[in-house]
Amino acid sequence: MRFAPIRHRTTTAQDPSLSRRESRGQSLVEFALVLGPLLLVFLAIVQFGFIFNAYVTMTNATREGARTGTVYVYDGTKSKAQNDLARNNAIKTAVLSSMNLLSKSSPQFASGTTWTQSGLTYTNGDLTVTYSVPVDLTDSDARVGQSVTVTATYHQDMIIPIIANLLPLDPGRRLGLSGQVTMVLN
Repeated sequence: MRFAPIRHRTTTAQDPSLSRRESRGQSLVEFALVLGPLLLVFLAIVQFGFIFNAYVTMTNATREGARTGTVYVYDGTKSKAQNDLARNNAIKTAVLSSMNLLSKSSPQFASGTTWTQSGLTYTNGDLTVTYSVPVDLTDSDARVGQSVTVTATYHQDMIIPIIANLLPLDPGRRLGLSGQVTMVLN
């Protein structure tokens, strides 16, 4: 009876090419395991960059709109309502021109040609202008000494669904970013 010779498996010390092949396979598995979370972190950085850009832009736009409202020159030939409308339109123009590359159309930012009034608050889509009269002042036509508050809301699209699930979104699945600035009228 003859037996077949026993074959011993070579070890990595005897065959260095075996070690390289195993190492290559291990590196590929490690890379695949690390790539997913790394890609998610990268996409989150990009998404928050877009959000931060829109937030800073809207804050600056509302600041510019409020400043435009404070330097509006009262026209004595017009009524108080006409002056308020002209001031509000100047504020709206300043806000829209300061939005730079952000979309100035619906659904990101809605604005129209008409203002709705509720007391001393005027609303035009996502733009709100509110006048407030301090206790020690009487309401005047020129509104000197009163304060104006400009609020603008931008609806930022979310491009990363995983990140979107972590943030409070509006019904249109967009993140509402508001800028609000209050200044005293001169």
